[in-house]
Amino acid sequence: MDFLKDMWLFLKERKKYWLAPVIMVLLILGVLIVFGGSSAIAPFIYTLF
Repeated sequence: MDFLKDMWLFLKERKKYWLAPVIMVLLILGVLIVFGGSSAIAPFIYTLF
């Protein structure tokens, strides 16, 4: 959680709010890849890509 807190403080201090959606999309894709490789829902995730 410290990483997310530090990232938010960086975005807030430097006024780089436009990076927030980019980071969120990358995090979501990362979670999909992790869960897609080792779960029963993998075939459904692979159809998205």
